[in-house]
Amino acid sequence: MNKKNRIILIIIVLLAIVAAFLTAENKSTTFRNDVKAFAVKDTASITKVFLADKNNHTVLLEKNGPGQWTVNGTYKARNSGIRLLLETMKNLAAKYPVPNKAHNTVISQLAAQSTKVEVYQEVYRIDLFDKIKLFPHEKLTKTYYVGGATADNMGNFMLMEGADVPFVVFLLGFRGFVAPRYSTFEKDWRDHQVFKTKLYNIREVIVETPEKPEESFKVINKDDVISLIALQSNQQVAGYDTLRLLNFLTAFNDIRYEALLEKMDTIKRDSIISSVPKDIVTLIDQQGDTTTVKTFFMANDRRFEDMEGNLYIYDVDRLYALVNNDRDFVLIQYYVFDKILRPLSYFNPVY
Repeated sequence: MNKKNRIILIIIVLLAIVAAFLTAENKSTTFRNDVKAFAVKDTASITKVFLADKNNHTVLLEKNGPGQWTVNGTYKARNSGIRLLLETMKNLAAKYPVPNKAHNTVISQLAAQSTKVEVYQEVYRIDLFDKIKLFPHEKLTKTYYVGGATADNMGNFMLMEGADVPFVVFLLGFRGFVAPRYSTFEKDWRDHQVFKTKLYNIREVIVETPEKPEESFKVINKDDVISLIALQSNQQVAGYDTLRLLNFLTAFNDIRYEALLEKMDTIKRDSIISSVPKDIVTLIDQQGDTTTVKTFFMANDRRFEDMEGNLYIYDVDRLYALVNNDRDFVLIQYYVFDKILRPLSYFNPVY
């Protein structure tokens, strides 16, 4: 046997040994790693998450930029909810496979009631040692099903798509179950922001009080000069309280609603929004974009009383409101919105 053939024979023998070793290792390993690899270590590369349950509720979360996500391609996503989801996906750990005696029961439960999770990431067609990355593209990298909680509520049953065996999965550093973090309801992911405009970006604010037109006003911010105008007379107000007006304008930096009222009876809702609004607040920014909120009184169903024991006509804590171009009917708090629901007389000088 010549030297060349001897080298070839040695290589073949070595490859056979390696193949035998890998085969033995696979046989000794009960489960492949991919059927229990629920965690996504590089959550920064996630571009999209699709969630769907067995009742046809779906949510699509898409990343448009650093810290910028949308819900179902329409609404801004709540950043705190996105952060919690990404942290959850990063720290999932498979604890153990479901025992044989419970296998069929868990599989049936997952088939009847679970949330399908699709994870899309930006990956590279060429990735050399994590140093040279070329030709990025979006790819579906992981699909799994999140089922109910375990009996001790310390984990969830999960199944990787294509796998035969479900696992009990828990969250590192967390005592509890994670299914609620995979909500398939749009309202759970939407940002509650109504106004988020800094003073320098405000061009104009109009506050209308239909039942008290003398308290309606307009504020114009032009060339760093702020003017206060009474709407009823269309006259500029002189000698107003400058500090109060500045506090009013800066409050538009962060105004949020409390809850989205999707399940209210349609007749009741229509009755409320067809009534005369308490206030109408319109903000126009320097780019010309307009945001309008209409508020409505809430009946005093909780029976608040004044100091003398008389019932107030309306709820003293909350109002109804129409936001997002009248598309959404929401609940708001006086505590939050009072800062921008000021009457014109509020800006009178205090001596």
